[in-house]
Amino acid sequence: MAMAPGPAWMPRRTGAQRSLEKAFQGLTKLQQLVCQPQMGLRNSPPHLPSLLPRIYQHLRLIREHYGMGLAQLWESEFFRIFVLNLLEKIKQATRLFKRGKDKGEIFQEGSAARRNLTKLSLIFSHMLAELQAVFPNREDQGSTYQLSKQEAHVFWRGTWGERTVLAFFGSCIRSFFLLRRSLVPWSEFQKGLQQVHPVDSGPMATALKSTIDLTCSGHISIFEFDIFTRLFQPWPSLLKNWTYLAVTHPGYMAFLTYDEVKTRLQAYVNKPGSYIFRLSCTRLGQWAIGYVTTDGGILQTIPQNKSLFQALVDGQKEGFYLYPDGKKYHCILTPVSHLGLPLLPLQEQFELYSQVESTFQLCKICAENNKDVQIRPCGHLLCRECLRSWQTIWGHEEVEVSPYSSPEGSPTAKDESDEGDLEDVDMVLQQLMLMRQTQGVSGR
Repeated sequence: MAMAPGPAWMPRRTGAQRSLEKAFQGLTKLQQLVCQPQMGLRNSPPHLPSLLPRIYQHLRLIREHYGMGLAQLWESEFFRIFVLNLLEKIKQATRLFKRGKDKGEIFQEGSAARRNLTKLSLIFSHMLAELQAVFPNREDQGSTYQLSKQEAHVFWRGTWGERTVLAFFGSCIRSFFLLRRSLVPWSEFQKGLQQVHPVDSGPMATALKSTIDLTCSGHISIFEFDIFTRLFQPWPSLLKNWTYLAVTHPGYMAFLTYDEVKTRLQAYVNKPGSYIFRLSCTRLGQWAIGYVTTDGGILQTIPQNKSLFQALVDGQKEGFYLYPDGKKYHCILTPVSHLGLPLLPLQEQFELYSQVESTFQLCKICAENNKDVQIRPCGHLLCRECLRSWQTIWGHEEVEVSPYSSPEGSPTAKDESDEGDLEDVDMVLQQLMLMRQTQGVSGR
């Protein structure tokens, strides 16, 4: 005879306990693997032999604090997704050892397996920081978490402020409560962000997700959003700043450690001024810049009391940051705070375009979309769709081209970069082709 099912709350509690037990066992096993003498892991962040016990300890304290209330915590979404993601990352790391066991690849520095382990180490580091931020004293503080930037805080609370959660006991609803959400699925986050900061679909959305989702869970937590808004402030131009610094800037490096920065810059020790920048793994929410000094040394610094852009501008003026990732050309820096300023056509330009039933703001390559991007260093204007078809360029800045208006006084602003726009479509295409070829030769 089949056993009668227990109370409805039992599976949820059992599931929470079982998942935690699996996590503890997995962390213990992985700790033994990474501490093998032949691994020879350097004691520098992110250091897995130090990270794993800290994650284990913090989870144990949370379990002890909640006791029988662990099932309710499991319903809070954040904790459940965190533990399930932790189990997945433990499996990924363990598989690296199994696959490289025969050839010993995991024990070789510079191997693909070792690089994947390093990336997972960064993810474990981010997960520990997130867990400590949301559970600072063993108790879930996600509902009261205060984002560093007020505008970002207002957006998050206004978009995912509260939801009703029902608790079922047997076949009856015994209680309900309001929960402030501290984590949302990526698709929901993208939809919400779209209301204030439009996100292009396709590759741009994928790149944005990879930047924000530090723990690679497929969800965005309030902590991860806090880090992102601190890195790419100010809020009004948040995604423009991200596009400029993390998408088009050749000096940006994702998921790189302190040691890997040194290794990468070692190839440019004979080229002072070469530099790259990354997210600091020890001070999340801050940037770390590595560069080659005049005497061939390699230094890394975390800018204090200034934005990354300002640090790069100052470093360029002082001769420290000249060649992003060792590229042969200088990276032209345009103040992020100025991105999106309108460009106004002159009256003669307006009249010229009117004669051919066109407008100044219309992209002359596709003749369908308005210009909204200015490519560098040539300064020509085109639309984002045309830019996307030329995926490799030196860099670009966002612009907004305003339609011609004829007030009593003529506009004083003159866009010299687009003079003769009606005749220079071929020139723009040639410039893009030249940039692509040059990038292919000089890039790595």
